[in-house]
Amino acid sequence: MRRFALFACLALVLVAALAARRRVDDWRRGYSDTRGAQVVHYSLESRIVGRRLEEVAVVPAGGGRRPLLVLLHGRADSSPQSAPAGMLSDALFAGLARLGRRAPVVVILNGGGHSYYHDRRDGRWGSMILDEAIPDAIRRLHTRARVAIGGISMGGYGALHLAAVRPRRFCAVGGHSAALWTSGGLSAAGAFDDAEDFARNDVFTAARHGRYDGLPVWIDGGDADAFRAADAAFVSRLRAHGARVTHHVWPGGHDGSYWHAHMAAYLRFYAAALAACRS
Repeated sequence: MRRFALFACLALVLVAALAARRRVDDWRRGYSDTRGAQVVHYSLESRIVGRRLEEVAVVPAGGGRRPLLVLLHGRADSSPQSAPAGMLSDALFAGLARLGRRAPVVVILNGGGHSYYHDRRDGRWGSMILDEAIPDAIRRLHTRARVAIGGISMGGYGALHLAAVRPRRFCAVGGHSAALWTSGGLSAAGAFDDAEDFARNDVFTAARHGRYDGLPVWIDGGDADAFRAADAAFVSRLRAHGARVTHHVWPGGHDGSYWHAHMAAYLRFYAAALAACRS
């Protein structure tokens, strides 16, 4: 009897240890359940920026040829190569599962630590996304040619910039807590090379020139987000020049808990735009 009790106690300890290990592993990778989706890690050997970039894709359950949603990550000075994987979350997988057959394939593309996804002195990051990474994802993941693009923080700026560079490439664009500045002097250190670099890649100027005309645009951010005022100014500029804009300000700050809370809404916007798109 004593031996049986000892074995039972050891088994309980082992089960508890395995459960704790699983919780730690889930915390490290950022999610616990893919809801049947397949996570694909792959590398892109970029000739344009001259480096190997680690990318992540999510293929929803159910198969079939689907459109493509490109998501761009935020600033990641400490571990840029793992930045795409950092956007994987239970909220993302749950949102895709709710969409069912309307769920797009999602690819999270690598923008380095602080490229802000535009062509600059240390690399032609914008050209890499448009001319290498997106075509590669379409071929590799066997998606349809319909593409939407969005991003968080630095990636929100990047998505808006790239959509202005090549608006006919995309069915929709979204900036979630987008890192926008109304002038180069207000921008974060390292976001642009200099005042001329900011001016060449200014999304406010792009809006004034009608680069988003006919393109569904989504902008959102938390009511405690430092970018709230600049994002609202950008929305006003877009509307003044005839763009179709969905704008939300919800409670929250510039952090993961805010983005996770609204991921399902983001995905519904992109899925609807992709379904309606004729590109």
